[in-house]
Amino acid sequence: MTRLLVNIDHVATLRNARRETFPDPVQAAVLCELAGADGIVFHLREDRRHITDRDVFRLKEVVQGKLDFELSTNEEIVSICCQVQPHLATLVPERREEITTEGGLDVSANRARLQEVIPRLFDAGIEEVALFVDPDPRQIEAARAVGANAIELHTGDFANAPTE
Repeated sequence: MTRLLVNIDHVATLRNARRETFPDPVQAAVLCELAGADGIVFHLREDRRHITDRDVFRLKEVVQGKLDFELSTNEEIVSICCQVQPHLATLVPERREEITTEGGLDVSANRARLQEVIPRLFDAGIEEVALFVDPDPRQIEAARAVGANAIELHTGDFANAPTE
C-alpha cells in the first residue's frame, strides 16, 4: 500500500527566516494529517536551521500517523532521536553549506559510525531505521550490511536529468 509522508521542514525554514512564531510546522503537520497524509517527516539539523528541539517534542505529541525523524549521526541529535522514539529514523548526510539535503549518504565511508548508531536506534525502540542513499547498488548493499532495515533513495539526479 502506498503511503504519503509529508516533509514539513521548510515550513519551519520560513518561520525562522521571518523570525516569527508562524507559520508553525506543528500546525502544518496537523493540517497535513487532516488532509489525508499518513505521517510526517522532519529533519532536526545540527544547526537547527529549521526544525527546533521544541518542534520535535511537540510533533511527537500531536502526530497521529507515522513520524519520520531525519538525522545525521551527530551524538546530540542521535540522543534526542532515541528519547523521542519516532516510528522511523532516517539517517541522512548533513553539510552546513547546503540548503536542503542534496545527495545520499556514503554508507561505505561512514560504516563504522553507522554500525554504532543503528543498533542504538533499534535498542531505543525505533521500529525502522532507514538510510538515505543514492540509487547505487553498492550503497544499497552497504545499507543492508550495516543493519538498516529500510532505505530512501535520493532521486535528485533523475529529477534534474535533461533527458528521460
